[in-house]
Amino acid sequence: MAKINDNYLKLPGAYLFSTVARKAEEFAAAHPDRELIKMSIGDVTKPLAPAVIKAMKAAADEMGTAEGFHGYGPEQGYDFLRSKIAECDYKSRGIDIDISEIFVSDGAKSDCGNIGDIFSVDNKVAVCDPVYPVYVDTNAMAGRAGDYVGEHWTNLYYMPCTEENGFMPELPKEKVDIIYLCFPNNPTGVAATREQLKPWVEYAKENGAVILYDSAYEAFITNPDVPHSIYEIEGAKEVAIEFRSFSKTAGFTGTRCAYTVVPHTLKIDGTELNSLWNRRQCTKFNGVPYVIQRAAEAVYSEDGRRETKAAIAYYLENAKIIRAALTEAGLTVYGGENAPYIWAKTPDGLKSWEFFDKILDEAGVVTTPGSGFGPSGEGFVRLTAFSTKENTIKAMEKIKAIL
Repeated sequence: MAKINDNYLKLPGAYLFSTVARKAEEFAAAHPDRELIKMSIGDVTKPLAPAVIKAMKAAADEMGTAEGFHGYGPEQGYDFLRSKIAECDYKSRGIDIDISEIFVSDGAKSDCGNIGDIFSVDNKVAVCDPVYPVYVDTNAMAGRAGDYVGEHWTNLYYMPCTEENGFMPELPKEKVDIIYLCFPNNPTGVAATREQLKPWVEYAKENGAVILYDSAYEAFITNPDVPHSIYEIEGAKEVAIEFRSFSKTAGFTGTRCAYTVVPHTLKIDGTELNSLWNRRQCTKFNGVPYVIQRAAEAVYSEDGRRETKAAIAYYLENAKIIRAALTEAGLTVYGGENAPYIWAKTPDGLKSWEFFDKILDEAGVVTTPGSGFGPSGEGFVRLTAFSTKENTIKAMEKIKAIL
């Protein structure tokens, strides 16, 4: 008889954003006459940049010719895109990344989960709390997290990020092997400075640990003290894997394109992780479509950079609107300055889901309850700045009215 992976049975409830979506759908069905404004999932609303669309159309036309047709491409990504990434995202910042260290994929979410394939299930994993659920759930699926008891997984090492420590995790007090870090952070919106990241690189070097660094929101950084890449920290290429995405940078949430950097200098017992990830990708992945990679390449063009920066500025302006409105309404808010997320403290001691329900039922605005990101997220809700400016203003007026 076939057997299932019973680690899936240990997962508590449904995926967070699926639950939020279901509640929003139930509200819409029950109140068809009321407007519903979604500020929960981090999905963009502005259309793709004109330069990106132009490149996609040109690539599609190529695909319609015998000379320009592309079938299976390299699993690691086409060199024309990888070279742009190396030059514009790294060498321009004084970081030496070779194109052989860059792996183009269909999303940072996928890579953050799939990277576990190259690590033993015996590794001790450290995660922030609150945390992007994918880091935790995929380790649970692999059997690396243990059992779910009292809102915690028994084999994971939790690093609480609270008001008291400025939502900045503290170095583990015991030896861990894999450390997930995300800056600018999802969900809290807090960004780590160079000085705050240095101890993590030092810890990893001293303990033989690997840092899995999610920098999907680096394009939203406005503070010059906040690094755009962990590789800006000396020694990081020996201990860190970095995940990047075009989803928020260029509005590719539905277009799907990202990349992961695995330096050749990152080794465990003399084995390059680069070669292991390459083997994994060649076996399980057939690459990102040619048309999509040409679209991503256009992000680095003069027009593409100008147009995508304008979209990012638009969302950051939305974040300012949210911060100002919620502060005026009497809430304590964090984030929204180097990230598209606002982390708001619930009023009057309300639980996260209670405040979520209140805002949904009374204002018709969908947020994300902080407790869904982990125990330390209790007492907060997350709002995103990815709605339209009009709906952002409207949502804030509705929330202020009920508070």
